[in-house]
Amino acid sequence: MKLKHIIFLIIFGTFFVACKNDTETSLKEYMTKSWQTTYLKLEMPTYQKSDSLEIYEDKFENDPELLAQSKYNSDGTFSAWFINKKGEKNSNSNGKWRVENDSLFVEFFYNERDMKVSYHVTKTEEGFLAKSKYDWDNDGDYDDLLTMKTKQIKAQ
Repeated sequence: MKLKHIIFLIIFGTFFVACKNDTETSLKEYMTKSWQTTYLKLEMPTYQKSDSLEIYEDKFENDPELLAQSKYNSDGTFSAWFINKKGEKNSNSNGKWRVENDSLFVEFFYNERDMKVSYHVTKTEEGFLAKSKYDWDNDGDYDDLLTMKTKQIKAQ
């Protein structure tokens, strides 16, 4: 009886580990593409240490001035940039990325600041939904919530 119990635990454990690795591999493969941000909402409840809630929201509709795009490479590097109305790339930023379970971790330098941000990622029909709690307003409090939707685009 003990042997059956041990064998069951080994099989179940192997199945659990295999599923976990498939999820990570699957998310890594899914992320290894080019993306464009289609929605962005940033909620900062204590903006710059004040008692004011600051909300920035962009649906990137009606011919926006800039479009945010990114490309995640299979070697764990990524690039992010903006495309202006003329189709020109600017504000390029390079960094590293990795996934664990349903989380995306990115490291990059932007706006005179080293950034290490984690996102909870949910796959969607056209791209992914990412949510992050971080110190986006640079006030020392990691209380700002970013919600971002993307769509897959052709490689740049």
